[in-house]
Amino acid sequence: MSRVQLALNVADLEASVAFYSKLFGVEPAKRRPGYANFAVTEPPLKLVLIEGEPGQDTRLDHLGVEVDSTRTVAAATDRLKEAGLATFEENDTSCCYALQDKVWVHGPGREPWEVYVVKADADRMGKNPALEGGDACCTGDPAASGRPAPSATACGCGS
Repeated sequence: MSRVQLALNVADLEASVAFYSKLFGVEPAKRRPGYANFAVTEPPLKLVLIEGEPGQDTRLDHLGVEVDSTRTVAAATDRLKEAGLATFEENDTSCCYALQDKVWVHGPGREPWEVYVVKADADRMGKNPALEGGDACCTGDPAASGRPAPSATACGCGS
């Protein structure tokens, strides 16, 4: 099973959950403080809502493709590298209440994309100390490292 992921920063998490529950006709698959996600069957979509600053408009956090195995993530990594794209891999990272393996790339407009698999549930939002400035999951300074990094708030919130 694969599905596209759309992660949004929202000012009002409760209002957003209510709206998307009505829009897609499903309740969130996971709720945590400042976080909710929907596993929508039709269309196949993982919608992630991350609570942002009150009063701000909703904005894109990151995009992704959820896949069913670490092997599929590895195959995507190889394919992306062979296509000449700069990749950044994270394995066994705890992020957005899930243990994940993933690979990141950026589109031409610097939009962060991840291909990821959820390996297990986790009880915390997650941090990744492996990245420079690793005070929040999936953050880093791509200019310093020469590799792509997700947006400052992106954390592969796919689970």
